[in-house]
Amino acid sequence: MSVGRDAGAAASSTVASSAPATQRLPVVLFFGTSLTAGYGLAPEQAFPALIEKKAQDEGVPIRVVNAGLSGETTAGAVRRIDWVLRTPADLVVIEGGANDALRGLSPDAARSNLEKLIAAVRAKQPSARIALVQMEAPPNYGVSYTRSFRAIYTDVAKKESVPLLPFLLDGVAGISRLNQADGVHPNVVGEGIVANNVWKALKPIIAQLDRVGKRG
Repeated sequence: MSVGRDAGAAASSTVASSAPATQRLPVVLFFGTSLTAGYGLAPEQAFPALIEKKAQDEGVPIRVVNAGLSGETTAGAVRRIDWVLRTPADLVVIEGGANDALRGLSPDAARSNLEKLIAAVRAKQPSARIALVQMEAPPNYGVSYTRSFRAIYTDVAKKESVPLLPFLLDGVAGISRLNQADGVHPNVVGEGIVANNVWKALKPIIAQLDRVGKRG
């Protein structure tokens, strides 16, 4: 009798192990400010949603979670990150610092906060990959501040060994026809350029995300 049970168990195990794998959609969590949220635009016009569509069109589909929050500084982001990380993610894209720069806040504090954000992701979701988005300070605070702020991102990316994506508003910032009336947030056309910039940098990372899930 025991032989029969063992044989049956082995057969069941063989069937289970040979069950075909199913495709799963990797989750990409965009954590950032109003620039990520798509301030002034419809949700489907924000660059994370545009990237979701690009990924689908190019055969590497993903599910995007847009966790952008208008007006948030890096200090605010640190206070919020644990709550946002309740959503499991395969890749977390961190866009932070724009509001620090607009307010002329300390680059050193922003650097420390970005490091804390990365540490929080690693603590809460150790298997998630992380990418950091380069941000820039407006020129009105002077060359010294602008340089110090720019260096934050290369320093953090190198120290934490995470990929650094290009400046989010490259080719859009300061161009009136690509921005809304406030001169800060991209309009629909500008947002398309932002999405293209981010997608070019993210596609190789997204293509490597785990897409295999087991049935049952």
